[in-house]
Amino acid sequence: MALIDVVEWEPQSNDIFAYRYPHSNLSTATQLIVHESQEAVFFSKGQILGKFGPGRHVLNTENLPLLRNLFGIPFGGKNPFTAEVWFVNKTAPLNINWRTTTMRFLDPDYGQMVPLIAKGRYGLKVQDAERFLVQLVGTLEYFTSAELTDHFMGALIAKTNSSIMAFMNANRVGINQISAYLDDLSQFIKQPMSEFWEQYGFKLAGFYITEVNLDTSSPEGQKIAEALSDRSAQGIAGYTWQQKQSFGVANNAVEKGSSMGMFGVAMMTGAFSSNNNIGGAMMQPPSQNQYQIGGGAQPAGGMEMPGRAQGHARAEVFCSNCGKKFPTTSQFCPFCGDPYNPCPVCGADNSSKASRCVVCGAALPANNQVSGNACPNCHAPVQPGIKFCPQCGSRLE
Repeated sequence: MALIDVVEWEPQSNDIFAYRYPHSNLSTATQLIVHESQEAVFFSKGQILGKFGPGRHVLNTENLPLLRNLFGIPFGGKNPFTAEVWFVNKTAPLNINWRTTTMRFLDPDYGQMVPLIAKGRYGLKVQDAERFLVQLVGTLEYFTSAELTDHFMGALIAKTNSSIMAFMNANRVGINQISAYLDDLSQFIKQPMSEFWEQYGFKLAGFYITEVNLDTSSPEGQKIAEALSDRSAQGIAGYTWQQKQSFGVANNAVEKGSSMGMFGVAMMTGAFSSNNNIGGAMMQPPSQNQYQIGGGAQPAGGMEMPGRAQGHARAEVFCSNCGKKFPTTSQFCPFCGDPYNPCPVCGADNSSKASRCVVCGAALPANNQVSGNACPNCHAPVQPGIKFCPQCGSRLE
């Protein structure tokens, strides 16, 4: 077979750590070209013949003294021999991504087990080419970062998982705070990982954790993520879980026309709490961000809207005079004839003399209040000085 005159490797990607030259028929006149960030290692008959750094080299018995002993090659001349040539890439690629399996962690904030997943990247640099080739490469033609990750997957996951759990337990850091500790966590894990890779001829050039999050691929993780999202939304809106439940009860009562009436709804939503008596609840106006039954929106600037309640979803109300239920489409109670004076916020019926709603405490429009006069026929409030009722047309004099 023909002897190789020039041995050289031009890598197409830094992802390859080691490459075996495909031909082994060499001679003492063969030229070896080693590029920057490379190292060439010669193997023959189970032994390392020699190592070469960057530059152009002519193979001979001076730089490969073992040739005399292994092949009996004399000094000088062009003498053939066989050997494997491995090129080792000694750059530090930082594109090796990793991720853990699901970790179950007792969160100190919630007091329950939560499933976690961590992701990151690391970079390796071949520091001892001889140790690297002997322990890892074997009979492969080349060795990539993907093969390296696959080879050590089990060991990497075990070491990373245990280190993350140890850090979070020692510092009592929960899922809500771990993002602020990613740099510290990365440094904490880097030391044991460096020792691990050194035994295989590598130097750990960088180790980074990019995220530690809930593992939402499991049903348990999805439920916890939904609960945390709901809790955050409640915090932003400014109400608690208990208040949210009472809101739902109130809405159902209003939409279904609950028999307990608006007084009962007000009791459920906390309008009459243990800290406020009924009179106080009647007299106190609602705050701007107070929940409004039925979804009615209070006008901007605190202005009350005259006439019937705006936006409330109730179909029936309880008469403020006789206590019986009648539809909100009526202008008068069909049982006692008392006029329907709706609250502009919640829609509840109020006495014509009331200045504030008996249910939610909202201020009532001035035209709902009577200045001491009422129609003798329909009992609608009338302004002083008018001669006919604006509701039924009866003569007032």
